[in-house]
Amino acid sequence: MVFRKPPDGGWGWVIVVVSFFTQFLCYGSPLAVGVLYLEWLDAFGEGKGKTAWVGSLANGIGLLASPVCSVCVSSFGARPVAIFSGFMVAGGLMMSSFAPNIYFLYVSYGIVVGLGCGLLYTATVTITCQYFDKRRGLALGLISTGSSVGLFIYAALQRELIELYGLDGCLLIVGALSLNILACGSLMRPLESTSSPPPEKMFVDKVPDQYFVYHEKEKTVEENISILEKGYIDEKCVNNVPDCKQDSILNKNTLSSINVNEKDTYKKKVVEQTNFCKQLAKRKWQLYLTYWKETMVLFKNKVFSALFVAILLFDIGGFPPSLLMEDVARSANISEDDYYMPLISIIGIMTTVGKLILGILADFKWVNTLYLYVTTLLMTGVALFAIPFAKSYLTLAMLSGILGFLTGNWSIFPYVTTKTVGIEKLTHAYGILMFFAGLGNSLGPPIVGWFYDWTQEYNTAFYFSGFCVLLGGFLLLLAALPCWNACTNQSSKLPPNTYSYKVASNA
Repeated sequence: MVFRKPPDGGWGWVIVVVSFFTQFLCYGSPLAVGVLYLEWLDAFGEGKGKTAWVGSLANGIGLLASPVCSVCVSSFGARPVAIFSGFMVAGGLMMSSFAPNIYFLYVSYGIVVGLGCGLLYTATVTITCQYFDKRRGLALGLISTGSSVGLFIYAALQRELIELYGLDGCLLIVGALSLNILACGSLMRPLESTSSPPPEKMFVDKVPDQYFVYHEKEKTVEENISILEKGYIDEKCVNNVPDCKQDSILNKNTLSSINVNEKDTYKKKVVEQTNFCKQLAKRKWQLYLTYWKETMVLFKNKVFSALFVAILLFDIGGFPPSLLMEDVARSANISEDDYYMPLISIIGIMTTVGKLILGILADFKWVNTLYLYVTTLLMTGVALFAIPFAKSYLTLAMLSGILGFLTGNWSIFPYVTTKTVGIEKLTHAYGILMFFAGLGNSLGPPIVGWFYDWTQEYNTAFYFSGFCVLLGGFLLLLAALPCWNACTNQSSKLPPNTYSYKVASNA
């Protein structure tokens, strides 16, 4: 199916608005799950590491399942997937209000809500890209702020709802609000296709002529026909023994009276369809082999390999503060009277600011986006090391703002990936990196929680988080240094389809 040219406006701006609110409604609660995390700790009395799995699954499962989400949107379209996912998110939140234990939350909140968010993210990005070409960057930037604004508002909203209606009432109300995703999804009108071939002839007509005759299988087709004839006669004999001979004679006469041309046409169609299926399976197998070969070529690029390690370590160490910062404040015995705003809300609003400012900086020609990304990693590591020394609300609020701003480096991550592997390999490389980013999101908070359960304080946990982020930043910095490119050029030439950062950035 070929879609008409993106209008870059018109109904596309409606798509931007509904995609913004879709991400706002679906990601608001999972990103602000730190408020719920405190209540679950008190309600179920489980360890911090085990309880942290709920929020980490909700935020990581969508990235881990990104290939499945892409297939669903490609097969069914953005609007049906968005409506179905709206039911998933709302249903998962409402079911979580009846959770009898933490394991129930793993499924209802972690997997159901997380998978629904992943499907909605893929649907909103896909439909936006279909409607925009020249203004695609602006459109994607606008809808991506929906999740950050959702984090900012839902952190305070869920806290107020818990005080008024309790944890169960909060989840029911938030789940009801998520039903508005259905209205947003219904407005995701797909672009009309320019031409659509008849479905019944779409596959057979495209089979090349050389596949129509396959002499090696003609004998097999005749054998299959004879087996069918024999099976029919045997069945009649079992059901009615006296008439067996008579039916056998009648069937032989009927089969012998079949026109030879019709029989040849039938065999030809069977051969054509069998041959097409074999060629399709062979083509699919070749695609899988090509995919793995291209993956191996990507990992031969030292900057991409370092980027893969950096994004994994960054999400292991950098994601826990957005989930655990409220519990850090409670562990530091900070009075609620000093709370002017939830720390998670500060992280959310500063993430929005960081996305905008870092995105603007990345557009300047004199700014090297890879070094800018490395700078955010190193600063994040330093900020994580400073958390154990924060003993007041003001210092924690300042560190939350800094961490939120630096987390906005997600807006420049596609730029960095493009400069590293080239635009032609962006989709393949970005999918791999997002998978490992989801793995880091899923593992980070439980690891930090286990450190607390082991040591009964957060200091060691955040030292570990800071070390992970700093290690990833230094590895990426070393891989990106120009001296490595000079050494590589002197020793040997790059293999085909392999890019250094310098080469890709000049392309």
